[in-house]
Amino acid sequence: MAHFMSSLRDRLQKRAAYHRTVWEIRSMPLDVALDLDIYPGDAERIAQRAIYGR
Repeated sequence: MAHFMSSLRDRLQKRAAYHRTVWEIRSMPLDVALDLDIYPGDAERIAQRAIYGR
């Protein structure tokens, strides 16, 4: 049971981090995003790779 709870907590933390990362990328001013070579339309892909490593 403890392993299940630990796994669930880890998954929820990663999910929250994913959504926070997507939000941060989307809310970034366009000139800053372009300076960092980030296209805001790729927010999900960037967050997926950053959080889950895929």
